[in-house]
Amino acid sequence: MAKSDFVNQLQALGYTVLEPAPGFLCVEFEIPVGRFRGQRVMMAFQVNDSFPMSPPPGPHFKPHLLPVTGGGGCHPYGAIHNSPLGAEWQYWSRPFTVHWNSTNKTVKIYLAHINNLFATIPCVATV
Repeated sequence: MAKSDFVNQLQALGYTVLEPAPGFLCVEFEIPVGRFRGQRVMMAFQVNDSFPMSPPPGPHFKPHLLPVTGGGGCHPYGAIHNSPLGAEWQYWSRPFTVHWNSTNKTVKIYLAHINNLFATIPCVATV
């Protein structure tokens, strides 16, 4: 049920949902804010059975937007990894863990988290 809820919520927001690999959902996403504003990317989510109790882990993007750094570190440049979806994808370890339980736990709230990530990337790379 969790995956279908996530799909239904994405569709209600106007997205066409694809499944690039088992356990992953993806949509074409136009970045609304920040350094990459207006760029269209594919954004994938690994949705597990605990949604909406737990949000998906961080997003996967195609094409690469920032350098793959691996390891830890802080947003915006730390903890960007190769994605299991393939070489053209990257995974941003940016889980929405703080305050998730104080929200209404929807896809719309999760996408606001993604938008906040984009809003906090400096216009000039510092890596």
